Amino acid sequence: MEKEFVVIGLGRFGGSIVRELNALGMDVMAIDLSEARVNEYSEIATHAVVADTTDEAVMKSLGIRNFDQVIVAIGENIQTSTLTTLILKELGVKKVIAKAQNDYHAKILNKIGADLVVHPERDMGRRIAHNIASASVLDYLELADEYSIVEAKANERIAGQSIVDLDIRAHYGINIIAIKRDKDVIISPDPNMNIELGDILIMIGHDNDLNRFEKKLVH
Repeated sequence: MEKEFVVIGLGRFGGSIVRELNALGMDVMAIDLSEARVNEYSEIATHAVVADTTDEAVMKSLGIRNFDQVIVAIGENIQTSTLTTLILKELGVKKVIAKAQNDYHAKILNKIGADLVVHPERDMGRRIAHNIASASVLDYLELADEYSIVEAKANERIAGQSIVDLDIRAHYGINIIAIKRDKDVIISPDPNMNIELGDILIMIGHDNDLNRFEKKLVH
């Protein structure tokens, strides 16, 4: 069964999520106050709507509570972002993902009930889209600024090779700390162990190094 999403705010961040969710075959309603931006995504999103998301009556009329997840990707207007998030939770939306402008804004969003708060400077729109569309493909956990734990699914490019063969630490500066294989989790795997197709590699490292590995070997 296909998931249905709403993306509110069609700037660079929100727009990239709409494009990627569309590419993944998901139903997406795109909302923005700007008619020009909405027109830009009218052929990409399932529905594209010009609307004021701080108006509760408008949100109700759009049937917003019937969607699986709503991503609040509003740009620099913290007040609009906060009020929109609050209305979504009051309307009973099950999962609201909100973009934070800064740490203070993030604290506010968490306090009013946002289910997930993301920082655009740390989380690329494409990664967020993959995460919410299919958690088994990529999961992502920030440890601190610029350092993360990533779950990446092994494909044909790396299956059949051992950790020693890949020499990930030397080439990319990251470490494989565990491997999920079916229902098993192998902690601190033997470097000589062969990686199998479909294994989930749990890796830790600097964001730039993790991104390089994902681009080269995983995607």
